Amino acid sequence: MLKKIVGAILPKKRKPKKQMGTRHAIKLAIHNHSAIKVLEHLHQAGYEAYLVGGAVRDLLLGVQPKDFDVATNATPEQVHQIFRRSRIIGRRFQIVHVMMGADTIEVSTFRSGGKVKQNEFGRIMRDNAYGTMEQDALRRDFTCNALYYDIRNQEVIDFHTGLADIAAKKLVIIGDAAERYAEDPVRMLRAVRLSGKLGFSVDEATATPIASHAKLLRKEPVARLFDEMMKILFSGCALGCLKQLHLLGEDARIHPLFTAMFQAAAATDKQPEIGHLALQQTDARLRENKSVSVGFVLAALFWGQLEKRWLSGQKRGASPAAAMNEAINSLRDDMEKGWGVPQRYSATMREIWALQPQFAYQRGGRPFRLLAQTRFRAAYDFLLLRGQVSDELRELGEWWTKFQYGNEETRQAMTRNAPQATETLGDGSMKKKRRRPRKKKKSVVSE
Repeated sequence: MLKKIVGAILPKKRKPKKQMGTRHAIKLAIHNHSAIKVLEHLHQAGYEAYLVGGAVRDLLLGVQPKDFDVATNATPEQVHQIFRRSRIIGRRFQIVHVMMGADTIEVSTFRSGGKVKQNEFGRIMRDNAYGTMEQDALRRDFTCNALYYDIRNQEVIDFHTGLADIAAKKLVIIGDAAERYAEDPVRMLRAVRLSGKLGFSVDEATATPIASHAKLLRKEPVARLFDEMMKILFSGCALGCLKQLHLLGEDARIHPLFTAMFQAAAATDKQPEIGHLALQQTDARLRENKSVSVGFVLAALFWGQLEKRWLSGQKRGASPAAAMNEAINSLRDDMEKGWGVPQRYSATMREIWALQPQFAYQRGGRPFRLLAQTRFRAAYDFLLLRGQVSDELRELGEWWTKFQYGNEETRQAMTRNAPQATETLGDGSMKKKRRRPRKKKKSVVSE
């Protein structure tokens, strides 16, 4: 009775209105029929489903996305039941890969952020609590990635002023930046990649904590770090991303590949660097939709670390070929185990490196045998790349270009008239091959 009287006197508390995001009538040109089919199938099954994240962002920027992600209120198990060709993956975040024709569409369930399991550093270890689209938007990393597209009503749903930030070309994190980086340190690498790829400036509050939190990346699984670095290197805008590496701070000794990337970023026209040149070529090829070799690019980026060991071996008296093999073997275990470099890439790197000393031999049959090697073309391209840094190697590269495209008569003449056998040092300088003195035949004394 008393509660009723008090309730009649005091003003009633109003329940907060449920924020449904701002809807903008925008028609996006989606040319990926597989993504549309996945959305339509989920709608027909009675579920909400929206195109989400980077695909919406890129379409708004007038770029056709390579990957399409879908967000829905259907659980992973329900999604899996709808699509015969699908599989549930992930332990930390369960998602469903739906195979539609030649495409794979990633479908995730709206997350609430509740019952999140974190470690002692604040990193989220498990987040499979499901919720609403609004709650899901809070779990996204940056405002430009928290946009949802409704194909039925042709509307973009914006919860965090993502449209305005895209228009302003500004990268803004959702929530407290320090907390979000602690939850998932890889978000700092995404800030580097997205700002470099999109040409966005990084919001001050988003950028400030990165340098002090970069050390958290060292605790991430090396395979996950390597995957994120691959996205940076093969984004088609690698050089733009390298310019943003300063966000991580000068002392970001996270991974040997990061060290190599910092060296590439510091290159100038007056002081060219082989890794920088390789990424420059890679960006150009990706813009032209040409194929690129991951192993070749990694060989260029790690060349500085390998070359020091190669030169050191030669200074100790080993031949260039022997010193190269020694240097490669000393790096091999680190690359494939400690650094997370898959064996299929490190094998290509080793083959390209191992052939570099062989280009010094221009006489006799050795040039013909080198030309027949499976990895000759990649190794030759690598030599030309080194030649852009060293004038002496440039001359050697020109000789091999002429030899490679010459006819048989030209090649025979070139190998006859080539300089006496020389060996190329890692820095491009040359040294003559030492000839072993002939052993005198022992005279046979007849009895």
